[in-house]
Amino acid sequence: MAQLYFYYSAMNAGKSTALLQSSYNYHERGMRTLIYTAEIDNRFGAGRVSSRIGLSSPAKLFNNSTLLYDEINAEHQMEPVHCVLVDECQFLTRDQVKTLSDVVDDLDIPVLCYGLRTDFRGELFTGSQYLLAWSDKLVELKTICHCGRKASMVLRLDETGMPFKEGAQVEIGGNERYVSVCRKHYYEALASGSPHAIYGRHHAAENF
Repeated sequence: MAQLYFYYSAMNAGKSTALLQSSYNYHERGMRTLIYTAEIDNRFGAGRVSSRIGLSSPAKLFNNSTLLYDEINAEHQMEPVHCVLVDECQFLTRDQVKTLSDVVDDLDIPVLCYGLRTDFRGELFTGSQYLLAWSDKLVELKTICHCGRKASMVLRLDETGMPFKEGAQVEIGGNERYVSVCRKHYYEALASGSPHAIYGRHHAAENF
């Protein structure tokens, strides 16, 4: 029986790598997958999911107006789809999460969603909020803070390495803009307004 999965983490935990490995596992068994990624995130080129270890795959794009159920159903009618995988799923809307649950329930196609749980303010993204509420299975992908604890929070940095406290929820960037830290060092960095609390961030990122 198909299920809706939400694989969530802080940044640099290998979400895209896990997605691409899952898709490969299906292909290896002669099964067809559909991969989606957010149109807004074009750091690695539009219409591709890419991991930091060099893996990549073509992907369909979604934005706030994409009718995911209709697209997936049309593809499924042309040729059976055995799994749908969604990267950057934090950018899904509430309605899109609902339609993905309909893909699972009505079309009996498993849907695997990969994304961030919270933003740099520690607030849930809309897509993540409803995936946490409605998914059949929740799986945490883990990375570490520079101190060795599990990193569960994300800091947004300015060009000098200082953490932001406010700003727009969505601002695309990679290691030069964001760093994953534990809760303790997240709040220490915000309170001190200093990059000292996130010293060693590049060493932590390199481990994953």
